[in-house]
Amino acid sequence: MGDGGTAIEPAEARPRSARLPRRARRNQLLGAAQEVFVAQGYHAAAMDDIADRAGVSKPVLYQHFPGKLELYLALLDHHCEALIQSVRAALASTSDNKQRVATVVDAYFAYVENEGGAFRLVFESDLTNEPAVRERVDKVGLACAEAVRDVIAEDTDLPAGHSMLLAVGLCGMAQVTARYWLGSGQPIPRDAASKLMASLAWRGIAGFPLHGAE
Repeated sequence: MGDGGTAIEPAEARPRSARLPRRARRNQLLGAAQEVFVAQGYHAAAMDDIADRAGVSKPVLYQHFPGKLELYLALLDHHCEALIQSVRAALASTSDNKQRVATVVDAYFAYVENEGGAFRLVFESDLTNEPAVRERVDKVGLACAEAVRDVIAEDTDLPAGHSMLLAVGLCGMAQVTARYWLGSGQPIPRDAASKLMASLAWRGIAGFPLHGAE
């Protein structure tokens, strides 16, 4: 999905740039587009702005992306996949369930804190009425919750539906509180903030007995 995990480099306003390999040029254009979309929103952003930010001509931009929507969707694919992989990595990083909750919560805090504001494209898009965008936003929430659900279902006697509801609650809480924390000016350090929310979540989830426990 996206660029297969290749990092999108932030762009800087610059004079017309030299010829680059296709993948490097694509990543440069995505970096410029991210800055423009985050700053202006989809509707106010123009392909001219993105080309200028990248230091290329509009024909060069259109060689890689046939239109503004395709460019936006490419960015969305990249950053949705990044969050999904981060949550999966958090779950796989330990077999201790209390620590799993903490790492999942912190994955969301790290995601919203990431320089560049990419999370705004996923969680605060002004284009959610576009079916292709709505599909991707819904998919990232579902994929993250399913990853958490699988762990809950494996470790408890809860039915799949119950496990999924708990997983959606955990991921939703982590996302909303992380965004609030960032928007309120990060009143406490990220580590302390994510630990506080993980503690709240764990006190609830820990009440469900492990599978096979006496």
